[in-house]
Amino acid sequence: MKTTSFPKGNSEDFAFDTENLKRAETITARYPEGRQSSAMIALLDLAQRQNGGWLSVPAIEYVANYLEVAPIRAHEVASFYSMFNTQPVGKHFIQVCRTTPCWLRGSDGITEACKKKLGVGLREVSEDGLFSVIEVECLGACANAPMVQINDHYYEDLTPERMTEIIDELRAGEDVPVGSQTGRLSSAPEGGPQTLLEVAGSEVASPGEGD
Repeated sequence: MKTTSFPKGNSEDFAFDTENLKRAETITARYPEGRQSSAMIALLDLAQRQNGGWLSVPAIEYVANYLEVAPIRAHEVASFYSMFNTQPVGKHFIQVCRTTPCWLRGSDGITEACKKKLGVGLREVSEDGLFSVIEVECLGACANAPMVQINDHYYEDLTPERMTEIIDELRAGEDVPVGSQTGRLSSAPEGGPQTLLEVAGSEVASPGEGD
């Protein structure tokens, strides 16, 4: 029988808090005995959220120790997936989609608006620690391009001017409406429905009619 040994990771500066420890136990319990390493992505995500939005070396290696795997295995996952950040980010982590639909609809202008407003380059953190900006590939909201993801929320149908306003609102601690910033319903066409305007013989009112 082949036996592999490895040194434990250096995790002295990080540990799950009580709440996340319970979550980690629940997550790993979903996997068969000996397959707990399948929880790697979920536990790295927990660690990243607890660690202010990024994964330090101790946080990565804590997860490795928790799952009883070699530290390099956790580092491989953390460095492979773009959802993980291996350097500090701002409290409001702005991810600007730059894939073709968003690019055609002006994502370059959204990126430049963020950089100009915050006085930072890509992957830099603003002086107040509240914001950082990166460009990412498709986030799956192509019909409402251009869009950004800020932490866990999508903001769609953006203009550079609206992006600047969102930054101001977040900095002021205000609640910013998620989703379309033009009032578009889901992924409906701009200006409201263009087809199926009658249902069971009744005309469907266009947006704004009957107000």
